[in-house]
Amino acid sequence: MFDIAGPAMIANLTTPLIGIVSTTAIGRLGEAAMLGGVAMASVIFDCLFWLFAFLRASTLAFTAQSLGAGEADEIRMVLIRGLALAALIGVALIALQLPLAAIIFELMGGSDAVLGAARTYFTVRIWSAPLALSNYVLLGWLVGLARAKLALAVQVAINLINMAATILLVQVLETGIAGAAIAALIAEAVGVVIGLVLAHRLVSTTRGLSPPALFDRVKLMHMMAVNRDIMIRTAAMIAAFLFFTSQGARAGDTTLAANAVLNNFLLVAAFFLDGLANAAEQLCGYAFGARNRGAFAGATRLVLVWGFGFALVVAVIFALFGPDLIDVMTASPGVRSAARDYLPFVVASPLLSVFAFAFDGVYIGATWARDMRNLMIAALIVFLAIWFTLRGYGNTGLWIALLGFYAARGGFQAARYPALLRASFEKSPARPTI
Repeated sequence: MFDIAGPAMIANLTTPLIGIVSTTAIGRLGEAAMLGGVAMASVIFDCLFWLFAFLRASTLAFTAQSLGAGEADEIRMVLIRGLALAALIGVALIALQLPLAAIIFELMGGSDAVLGAARTYFTVRIWSAPLALSNYVLLGWLVGLARAKLALAVQVAINLINMAATILLVQVLETGIAGAAIAALIAEAVGVVIGLVLAHRLVSTTRGLSPPALFDRVKLMHMMAVNRDIMIRTAAMIAAFLFFTSQGARAGDTTLAANAVLNNFLLVAAFFLDGLANAAEQLCGYAFGARNRGAFAGATRLVLVWGFGFALVVAVIFALFGPDLIDVMTASPGVRSAARDYLPFVVASPLLSVFAFAFDGVYIGATWARDMRNLMIAALIVFLAIWFTLRGYGNTGLWIALLGFYAARGGFQAARYPALLRASFEKSPARPTI
């Protein structure tokens, strides 16, 4: 479990460095509008690409299942199908960039200067879409093979190249905000090359591709259905966090800033808990493919127990050092005071969200995507219902709704898990594995 979770956690921790370096490089140019533009455009691409993160999740699950089932040829087919879908989606995003930009920037708002800078970044970086989505597939495929250290190496290489190219293009060559976007494109391209070289070495074979196997209708339809359901589930989750942010903004600048500070705590917790979810995806996917109910249930218990242990440690760290960390992140007395008022909600969040993260990994590994989609939508309804009931309590009611969202996600999945386990492994003999 830790062979997979450890590298995933480290990879997660290196990702924020890209934003820090890009912000610093642009910020040193001394133009506030340019800094605001790169910040706006970065958020846009984070949400846009996150919507297609199902490519990583489904590829990981199908690869682990094929590994567990001993289907060596299918492992190759999963990668090729995933890359083909990533390329199609990426090309579609490029083709639709003009209407996409018009809709997105109309919704985002901002001054003309900020919007101009953001548009410049957008029109360059959108060309990285096929590459970025292909990296989702390659990284998911490597983790699905339990090659998490290789996935870590690729992710770190992408991040380091991105940072180095940003400094070179923006600070040395003075290419401005377009340079930051070009740096991201270069890094994604190098990541794809490294990933493809690794894939070739891992599945090196003299056997050619079998078109009937590659375009197997049943498997293609299953892949599309799983991807569709994970995408809807992700959209529902994004909707919850966007709603949380928008409602915080309505409460005033101080509350918005305090929530932004505390959001960094949530991200740190997510880095660790998401690493364990990656382990659950691979271990449960492998056991599911092997039709080994005992191994599947054992992996689920292992991730839940260790996940709660990590969550407890993170909660204690937040409780002990939270006030000092808040002081480091903001110098405003008002924001510091507001952030401390809501810190107890942040302390409680890992203890509730850990079950959502863990069961997300379990459900993805078993490709229980339809149930995952339905339960996420139900959790979103709970979130909105709690907020509507407690809206008179302002930001306090909003934080209670967010904790209720976490609890509902994990609770609904835990309640549904026994029935899905029985249905998936009923009268299913174990298969030989690779």
